[in-house]
Amino acid sequence: MIMWVFLGIIAVLVIWAIAVYNGLIRLKNRVDEAWSDIDVQLKRRYDLIPNLVSTVKGYAAHEKEVFEKVTEARTRAMGAQSAGDKAQAENMLSQTLKSLFAVAEAYPDLKANQNFLELQRELTDTEDKIQASRRFYNGNVRDFNTKIQVFPNNVFAGMLGFSPREFFEAAGGEKEPVKVEF
Repeated sequence: MIMWVFLGIIAVLVIWAIAVYNGLIRLKNRVDEAWSDIDVQLKRRYDLIPNLVSTVKGYAAHEKEVFEKVTEARTRAMGAQSAGDKAQAENMLSQTLKSLFAVAEAYPDLKANQNFLELQRELTDTEDKIQASRRFYNGNVRDFNTKIQVFPNNVFAGMLGFSPREFFEAAGGEKEPVKVEF
């Protein structure tokens, strides 16, 4: 009888371990998928930026410093690896793009250019998709981090090498208006 109780306890523990492990893998894969969604939108944004810069250059060639900042921020964002570094680089890129659009405000012919307006619309649409992807990713990271931090999952998750993921957060400076000086 004691042997059956002992085997029953072991069976319950094994089933629990399998269920926890499968749940952790499922959440990890959701986080990875959400990160992939962000990457797809960021790539689209990276592809639009050179076209936008070229269009603005045609009208505002003497704004060289703004173009260099946008190009540098784009390069840095494309090379960032971790979620934290990527978020910081993307926030910097967003700020430089705001500066580029602020420069465009000074050129009425540019603001009326159909190509510029289409690129601006596409970039705005992409920014909206990035925000949605960021929220989706952060929700999945929240669920994953919660799962690996609650007891008794934290013991099992630690043994299997699961570690918390970073949130993709907006910088505090993103909420401030862009300062442009001519």
